[in-house]
Amino acid sequence: MTSLELSVVVGYALLLCILSIYGSHRYAMAYLYYRHKYRLPTPKDRFEQLPRVTIQLPIFNEMYVTERLIGAVAKIDYPRELLEVQVLDDSTDETQGIARACVDRVRAEGLDIVYIHRTDRSGFKAGALENGLKTAMGEFVAVFDADFIPDPHFLRRTVDFFTDPKVGMVQARWGHLNRGYSLLTQVQAILLDGHFVIEHTARNRSGRFFNFNGTAGIWRREAIASGGGWQHDTLTEDLDLSYRTQMKGWQFVYVPQIVTPAELPVEMNAFKSQQHRWAKGSIQTALKVLPRLLDADLPREVKREAVMHLTANLAYLLMIPLAILLPITVVVRVSHGWYEVLFLDIPFFAAATFSVVAFYAASQREQGRTTWQQIKYLPMVMAIGIGLSVNQARAVVEALMGYETAFTRTPKHGVASAGESVTRKRYKAAVTFQPIVELALAAYMTYGVMYLIEREVYYSLPFLLLFQVGFGYVGLASVYEGLRGRVGRWVRVLSPQPSPE
Repeated sequence: MTSLELSVVVGYALLLCILSIYGSHRYAMAYLYYRHKYRLPTPKDRFEQLPRVTIQLPIFNEMYVTERLIGAVAKIDYPRELLEVQVLDDSTDETQGIARACVDRVRAEGLDIVYIHRTDRSGFKAGALENGLKTAMGEFVAVFDADFIPDPHFLRRTVDFFTDPKVGMVQARWGHLNRGYSLLTQVQAILLDGHFVIEHTARNRSGRFFNFNGTAGIWRREAIASGGGWQHDTLTEDLDLSYRTQMKGWQFVYVPQIVTPAELPVEMNAFKSQQHRWAKGSIQTALKVLPRLLDADLPREVKREAVMHLTANLAYLLMIPLAILLPITVVVRVSHGWYEVLFLDIPFFAAATFSVVAFYAASQREQGRTTWQQIKYLPMVMAIGIGLSVNQARAVVEALMGYETAFTRTPKHGVASAGESVTRKRYKAAVTFQPIVELALAAYMTYGVMYLIEREVYYSLPFLLLFQVGFGYVGLASVYEGLRGRVGRWVRVLSPQPSPE
């Protein structure tokens, strides 16, 4: 090897080593999950007199799902004299009228429900929640986003955990209303299952910190205040408050047996917008809370897990140079023997690639799915995870540079079944320059694939195909939706817009 070739291979190997650390962390999560799987959370006692609860429903331009949300909350089984509902509406469109009408109707049926509208949207969701707390009467506060459908027994099944005065928050598991809508929603469901089935359970039952997910949870109001209240200097106000509150000594409880279904984004650009916000917010939170957390009097394992949790998205920064180097290293190593493969590709596969397969297959197995159901979508889970790296790397860079952006709501359309069109739906995520970069990387990977096939060298082909398919699928889907959105706008202009159901 020349010195240039050697430097390329060494750089490639270093990237793989760092990425393998984050990949191996999935093994640690799976180990903790199975070790503590049967430590089921149970309430310390039961309230003799149920406490007063406030339910907050933050919404912003949610014309397709607002009525469904308020209708579901109106069915919650809890004494009406002890229940208060706040519809926190920052909307600027017809959602205002829909929400007001729903509130009036439900109030007439005997529920204590109020409509609170803001015009400035300062602080975005965190600002709306904080504003609602000024007039909230409840000792405990539950939060549901607009696309969620809470179970009627949600409060009955969660509130007794607060008989333990140390408990500050109880989080339920997210379900998926439209899992079968498309390949994209199937992949999203698996990604979320890994987080909610394995990670949350492992962290909570092993004594590590875990986070409120912004919805489908209930807080002790005192714990919110103790943690410093809702703050909006990060895009993940829920993650931020969770760490600040647990650092104050409050305990959180995760109850995966309580499932609150929600709508998954059905469009690639909406999914990317959501993932960008989560990735950027997690790095912002890491920069904000990790210095204090590492200096706090906390167990070493709690600190270690917090670092891995909050910095996980840094791995996406490494995926871009890895993608660039991968075809080059293929060309450099194609003339070398099998020991090169053993030294680089197989360890990477074991630590990074196989960890993804094992982790997400376990999340599906724990929900009772068959072996085929466990594995059939996993190649696309890995591919789309790679394809998102441009989107996520941009989010990480923005967070590290202190570049502030507004809280961008994920568009929801109230769809559940495959075949339901969203072309004429009003809400669309913005299309950026990213698809150009993603498609360029897909074309670049295609060169590497063709090079390997031409020389009949196949040992690195699976890795290149994952990158090629991932970047290609994410980029093409984004471009297609952008073009379809333009057509949809013309359709709405030329024909009447149907009223939301």
